[in-house]
Amino acid sequence: MTDRSQIFARIVELIEPFNEKGVTLGEDTSFARDLELDSLKVMDLVASIEDEWDITLPLNMLPELETIGQLADAVAKLAK
Repeated sequence: MTDRSQIFARIVELIEPFNEKGVTLGEDTSFARDLELDSLKVMDLVASIEDEWDITLPLNMLPELETIGQLADAVAKLAK
């Protein structure tokens, strides 16, 4: 479908509305530590990502996805 760099770039675009602190977004940007996203914002972001790629992110996978890079890897794997 799309390569990982395109997925990462699109995820960064989807995160931008949630980036209230204006953090520079990169591979190692943490959702909890850097962006300080609460659970509701995380679920909104997950819904946006699932809609974008027509995938389902398993709930048991979400706690393991701590950074934007890890999320991009998971989306790339699920979108194949």
